[in-house]
Amino acid sequence: MLAADLVNTAPGSGTAAEALPDAGALEVFLDAHHVVPRRAAWDEDLIAVRALRPRLLAIWEAVAAGAPGAAAAMPPLAAVINELLDDADARPWLVDHGGGWGWHLHVTRPDAPLIHRIAAQAGFALADLVRLGETGRLRRCAAPGCRAVLVDLSRNRSRLYCDTGNCGNRQHVAAYRARQLASAGGTAEPPPAQGRRRQPGGPGGRSPG
Repeated sequence: MLAADLVNTAPGSGTAAEALPDAGALEVFLDAHHVVPRRAAWDEDLIAVRALRPRLLAIWEAVAAGAPGAAAAMPPLAAVINELLDDADARPWLVDHGGGWGWHLHVTRPDAPLIHRIAAQAGFALADLVRLGETGRLRRCAAPGCRAVLVDLSRNRSRLYCDTGNCGNRQHVAAYRARQLASAGGTAEPPPAQGRRRQPGGPGGRSPG
């Protein structure tokens, strides 16, 4: 989701350094998220987009502060998203700009300011999660020391780690090394229950996350 990826470009979130150091980096980000058609990003666009990141992060923080999907948490969360959409002057707009997309819905006019286009697109996506009762899919990465945010779109809601810092692979490697160390110290894992074959990756053969 564009909103999560934008939050994770901030220093100390998904990356140690600023991931949007200049307008060129913003162009690469916008291309990756198919924000088209658009004019070239300028320095003032970069400043505005960076300023949007804390507002988006506040939505994840609001979800984390309450029980996911709790009725009492919805009005304040909706108010934050409505303000975001209002500031972006969001207006649904049917477009067909080629590229194999066919006719589809943009949430601002193609000539809208770049910051409005990004904020409106993020706001509409987040609004859909509220509407569907799926705000529990907005999470922080579970890897120690990582502050990145994520949107868990997995069917069984099992995603734990972000894609920003390769956290999932690092956690699996760390767990494997811990098991190897425990085994070398004479504390090997217990054998599987009699009569049942042990499946790789844990119970049922599924890997965690």
